[in-house]
Amino acid sequence: MKKVYSLLLLVIMIFIVSACTDGDVEENSGGEGAGENNGGESGDDTLVIAVDSEVTQIDPHLGTDIPSANVYHNKIFETLVVQDENMEIQSGLATEWERINDNEWEFRLREDVEFHDGEPFDANAVKANIDRVLDPELASPRASLFEMIEEVEIVDDYTVRLITEYPFAPLLANLAHYSGGIISPASIQAESEGEVNLTEDPVGTGPLTFDSWDQGNEVVLSKNDNYWGEEMQVEEVIFRVVTESSSRFAMIETGQAHIAEPISFQSLDMVEDSDNMELYRSEGLGIDYIGFNVETEPFDDIRVRQALSYAIDTEAIIDGVYNGVGTEAIGPIGPANFGYHPDLEGYGHDPERAQELLNEAGYEDGFDTTFWTNDDEARVTTAEIVQDQLSEYGINVEIKQVEWGAYLEQTGEGLHDMFILGWSNMTGDGDYNQYYLFHSDARGSEGNRSFYANEEVDSLIDEARQESDEGERLEMYHQAQEIEVEEAPLVPVRHTEYVAAISPDVEGFWMHPSRVMMLNDVEIK
Repeated sequence: MKKVYSLLLLVIMIFIVSACTDGDVEENSGGEGAGENNGGESGDDTLVIAVDSEVTQIDPHLGTDIPSANVYHNKIFETLVVQDENMEIQSGLATEWERINDNEWEFRLREDVEFHDGEPFDANAVKANIDRVLDPELASPRASLFEMIEEVEIVDDYTVRLITEYPFAPLLANLAHYSGGIISPASIQAESEGEVNLTEDPVGTGPLTFDSWDQGNEVVLSKNDNYWGEEMQVEEVIFRVVTESSSRFAMIETGQAHIAEPISFQSLDMVEDSDNMELYRSEGLGIDYIGFNVETEPFDDIRVRQALSYAIDTEAIIDGVYNGVGTEAIGPIGPANFGYHPDLEGYGHDPERAQELLNEAGYEDGFDTTFWTNDDEARVTTAEIVQDQLSEYGINVEIKQVEWGAYLEQTGEGLHDMFILGWSNMTGDGDYNQYYLFHSDARGSEGNRSFYANEEVDSLIDEARQESDEGERLEMYHQAQEIEVEEAPLVPVRHTEYVAAISPDVEGFWMHPSRVMMLNDVEIK
């Protein structure tokens, strides 16, 4: 019976997609247009990826979101070092590195690399990029990843030395982050003179070059024929925005796309039962969470935040929304990351304790609030479940669904009450999770959209960044998480696992634990 139902649903989805792919742009329910879904018909040289969210920009130094990083990280732009699927540091644009002392790192650079504009990659390029990330006028939201670097010393044309203000344990992991992407110095200079906009004309060293960006529809990248490393097996990659999960899913089934990410968690059985697509699963480093803006009433009261932490049934969300994909989160750092606290005590689902705390805070009859979400299907459904769960306490939740770019901008400005987001820990180090989700200096668009501030937590995060002893660092992260869970600026929901549907014709695809798609070895049979 299950297979009959799945087949019927699939036929319906294929019909819907086919009706929307005759050349016109259709407005999806999320408000974003899905263009012609004919990418899979371009032949074996074009890889079509159906994605759910629009790119916000293509400047790695200004990046804050995975949908954008997926387009440029390790594709247009490359970093000095990279992380493999096991999060081990490997060579990138740097071939060797050495920690000379606590505060000095030396990197030997590749000598056979050119930018897409023909400019040479060398030590001057590294210095120009780090200087740009740290330039206050740029106001990079990821400048804090490199703010400990006091000087970039050029030793020779292909050797640089990074001198830090203090010992910084996760430096290599931070250099592998997408914001460490190296941009052509000629482009940086042209931008400073007002001649170009780097997010519209990005120039890196990667295996793919920027071709076009039809906003709300697609980004097209082309193979870099002068790439220093192993050449791509495809000539072109198209990231096509298709906001409806069922449409992305059906595009794989009908051969109109090769990869769909993400897909509905409820469609996993259909993917596995299909002869025309395969299910890809990958353990992630991130966390999905429900946050509170602690600067707005009533969430400025710790008792209210704790009450909702007891009231929200996260197990029901994982089962009902995510179809059991991922693991329940007690704290903010997952088991695949350095800093994980295995003995952390969370809240659990306790309606009686929730009501007691609401009574103590003076909200025995509930209150009115808004729950912000973007148009991601799982997040919208989660918001609806939470809306229903909190109604039992007299809490009237209005769901406010906002387009992705506006969602990031407005929650970064603190215009929200409750909200739902995910944090993909790009580095696998507790510092990246802790600093951006909880440090007071990261409040707003940098990541701390709860606007949470605690001096002791700040101090622990700052000290852990400078501590070379891993055991001491681990203990600091444990202490910080105990305080964070107690003060409840957010409700951890699940530690992520990523799922995608891929065509059986695709080989060599894998997804980094940070959720960035790796395409260098992809081949279409």
